[in-house]
Amino acid sequence: MERTIAAISTAPAPGGIGIVRISGAEAFAVADRVFRGVSGKKISGMGGYTAQLGAAYDAQGEKLDDVVALVFRGPKSYTGEDVVELSCHGGLYVTRRLLQAVLDQGAAPAGPGEFTRRAFLNGKMDLTQAEAVMGVIGASGEQALKAAEAGSSGRLSQKIQQVKGELLVQASHLAAWADFPEEDVPEVEEQELRAALQDGQQTLSSLLRSYDRGRIYREGLSTVIAGRPNAGKSTLMNLLSGCEKSIVTQYAGTTRDVVEETVLLGGIPLRLADTAGLRDTADPVESIGVQAAKKRLATAQLVLAVFDSSQELQKEDWELMESLKGVPAIAIVNKTDLPTVIDGEAVQQHFEKTVFLSAAQGEGLEELEQALSEILDTKEFHPEEGVLFTQRQRADAQQALACLQEGEQALEAGMTLDAVTVCVEDALHALSALTGEQVSEEIVDRVFAEFCVGK
Repeated sequence: MERTIAAISTAPAPGGIGIVRISGAEAFAVADRVFRGVSGKKISGMGGYTAQLGAAYDAQGEKLDDVVALVFRGPKSYTGEDVVELSCHGGLYVTRRLLQAVLDQGAAPAGPGEFTRRAFLNGKMDLTQAEAVMGVIGASGEQALKAAEAGSSGRLSQKIQQVKGELLVQASHLAAWADFPEEDVPEVEEQELRAALQDGQQTLSSLLRSYDRGRIYREGLSTVIAGRPNAGKSTLMNLLSGCEKSIVTQYAGTTRDVVEETVLLGGIPLRLADTAGLRDTADPVESIGVQAAKKRLATAQLVLAVFDSSQELQKEDWELMESLKGVPAIAIVNKTDLPTVIDGEAVQQHFEKTVFLSAAQGEGLEELEQALSEILDTKEFHPEEGVLFTQRQRADAQQALACLQEGEQALEAGMTLDAVTVCVEDALHALSALTGEQVSEEIVDRVFAEFCVGK
């Protein structure tokens, strides 16, 4: 019999409540040795989806805290097993003492993601849904949350199962036609087979495109704010972060170190780095900051290049524009609240997107959000429809796509249908690995090792 496990399922920080979750065949028995209800009713006698107020006690009979016990009877529970959740006051000390009391009464400490792993093994969800659980927990914005919720609700699985269903029809027909030639099996229609291969490729190609867009929302972009001194980089940083993150003065060279903050702009997480103004300087400290800025520019996924609209373009401005050729970048012509002197057309010629704003007045943010959406091509991203959101899923989808492409090529080349059958079966195997229907123990271990304990 599999062990009964327990863990703290709330964050390791003070809060309104702390929850200790128990799951397994002995969950009710373990909880009954810790919990005493005010009604005197045993947890083992409670119905599923019912709660009872009481108190928790340690092995020596000392009261730990007032507790609410919530009962879920398997298989209608998160894990598919009997589950009890004990909710106490959310202090770190009392929650840990409650967990220790549960462990002392026979439960074993849960490993990372072990509750969700049991849900997967007990057929409560497939592997893509299980992976989406951590996506929900780690979502840093609305679009990332929508993608994770679509995964956890099974929309991604439905897309994969639809492709599998069409391929299974073709695979079974191919197998029957090849293995039972003496039977009256209809001949394989190449046009129908080709259509199934192409439909599968189209769906998988769309999912693979969604992965790259979705990753932007999940992980964010390493973004550098660059420009010459006093162009308004730090003011822009403060505007985007909503607080005085960077020191702003009228003196050039104020920012000497890299100041970092993560912000949401148009729903996209940007890992911002406000860098020292780019210029030649004899100041040894400022020079170190300039070199650090150049290093960040070399590795940035996105650059917000800031120019002072109240001044003519300087040597450093031209050098920055030339250095950003081929780099995802948005030109920000700042200080539009002042008389305009800059050659705006020259700036626009060097960048795919140019935004005119006043960071000091907080004007132009909507235009910047629009430019960001267009340069990253996220306007047509619809995470609620179901998207790939892990590297493992992406690799399996790529493998399946390659097999279908190979199958269509074999069909076009006039090769035997046996060759096409092998390609279809390989694609089916890759898709089954994606959903977890056919997956090694090593892969399962790797997936759940990334989970937090208690989920």
